[in-house]
This record gives sequence, structure tokens and C-alpha cells, in this order.
Amino acid sequence: MNPAGPDSQWRERLAGVRLVVFDVDGVLTDGRIYLSAEGEEMKVFHARDGLGIRMLKRAGIEVAVISGRQSRVVSLRMSALDVAHVFQGRDDKLPLFRELLEQLGVDADEAVYVGDDVIDLPVMAAAGTAVAVADAHPAVRRAADWVTATAGGHGAGREVCDAILEAGGHLEPEQRPGV
Repeated sequence: MNPAGPDSQWRERLAGVRLVVFDVDGVLTDGRIYLSAEGEEMKVFHARDGLGIRMLKRAGIEVAVISGRQSRVVSLRMSALDVAHVFQGRDDKLPLFRELLEQLGVDADEAVYVGDDVIDLPVMAAAGTAVAVADAHPAVRRAADWVTATAGGHGAGREVCDAILEAGGHLEPEQRPGV
């Protein structure tokens, strides 16, 4: 796949997507974790990623997150975005991915997984389309069908959402990013 965006072959595949699964740290955030002296954790999420997730949901596309870390901040953000499928604190993401596919009645070919680090490689191999963010680990970029132009936490999630929405005919002409 073209690193600058999905080519025509992949646009066809993206048109049939029914599920998008995001890693969190390094994908929906820039991967940095802020800790206060009291141990309070903070993360920064990009607002455009949030709108993209809402747009996917409005288009009838399921959204999930699978994170290796457990974080109250992630729970709060996903709740605010009305993401019902939130899995945290598990390093072995593949069984969760498979359970989710079965629960939702979605074939792996109809799923996109977006990751950034080697912990994501097994799920990327199982998903119909594997996406790496621009600043992902080199092994993850090599394994991806598509590498975003945008870094994790800086709108890469929205880039993925827009490509899927555009391929599925869910964007008005003025909303199309032109990738």
C-alpha cells in the first residue's frame, strides 16, 4: 500500500470494513504518559481522532480499542466517545481480537487494526487490513498494509477513519481529505 494513503486496490477493501480496532498508546496518543507526583496519569488525545471515531460509528462501523496498559484515562475518553468495546491491560491482544470478531459476527477480512509497536504484530497479521502510524516501530511499518502520513496522537486515527469513510461513500465531497 502506498505510504501516502491507500491506493485504489485498498480503497475497495476499505469500503467493506465493518470493524476498526485501535491500539491506544502511540496510536490515539503520542505514546507519552504524564505522571504527577501523586501518581495521577494524564494522556493527550487528538480531538480530530475523536470526531473520526464518532463518524465511523454514525456510518454503522464498529469501533474498539485494545491496549496493553490499563488506564482510567482511556476508560474516560472511550466512554466520552461512546466506544463500547474497550479492552485494557492485556499484552496478548490476539485472543481479544478473535473474541471480538466472533461476538460481532465480523470476518477478519472486514476488520482494520491500527498499531504502532511489536505487541500489535499478531493482531495486524490476523486483521484484513493492518495499518501502522507514521512513527511506528520499523517492524510494524514493514508489516503494515498501509502506513499513515501522520504520527500517532497527531491525527493518525482520523486519517484512518477518513480513508475508510471515503472508501465506503460516507463522506460528503467537502469532507473528503483527498488522500
